Amino acid sequence: MEQVKLEAKVRKELGKEVVKRERVKGIIPAVVYRKGEKSMPLFLDRKLMDKALHTSAGENALINLKIEGDEKAKAKTCIIKEIQHDPLSGHILHVDFNEISLTEEIKVNVPLASKGESIGVKQEGGVLEHLLWEIQVECLPTDIPQKLEVDVSNMKIGDALFIKDIVAPKGVKILNDPDVRIFAVEKPIEIVPEEVAAAAETAPAEPEVLKQKKPEEIAAEEAAKAAAKAKEKKE
Repeated sequence: MEQVKLEAKVRKELGKEVVKRERVKGIIPAVVYRKGEKSMPLFLDRKLMDKALHTSAGENALINLKIEGDEKAKAKTCIIKEIQHDPLSGHILHVDFNEISLTEEIKVNVPLASKGESIGVKQEGGVLEHLLWEIQVECLPTDIPQKLEVDVSNMKIGDALFIKDIVAPKGVKILNDPDVRIFAVEKPIEIVPEEVAAAAETAPAEPEVLKQKKPEEIAAEEAAKAAAKAKEKKE
């Protein structure tokens, strides 16, 4: 697993106003957690954090975190626990790290991808359904796979693959239920013409649009009303 170097500073000032002020400068808050120890608040450069995420490992990258102002002055090996993003801009707002040991196994989620083109899709006109997009594994930090690929090339319409069909790399243990489906090839949904016609017949009718009267028609109606009133008075 790729290790990414990242620098940070100990966050000595706390509070929303401090964080808001620093975010304007492109600095984001972060926290490092270590089992059995007090968490450490940090400040990170947003651009450097974005760069650290744009590796082949993505959010599963091992972070070699060098902390300025840390009394131990030793880089910490971390993984990303959680990232909060701005819902509008997509910018990173906050990062949580877990400090880890390279000699202790950890649990992480890794992406699940298909490999090849199935017979059912290529020759039979079926549709490949991707039912599970990531799985949980347990392994040493250095053994975390970037993704797990499953060969779907022999799948025909009606076939399915399960967690138990995944071949995990050496040292990687899959923790999901082995009987959960991950891929399936199904027939495409066919729309019968008779069903379309029946749906059209049962659809609510469009409201009738009233015809707008012309000015001369309105004038004629007004004149007729006036004449009728004059006749009533004479009678």
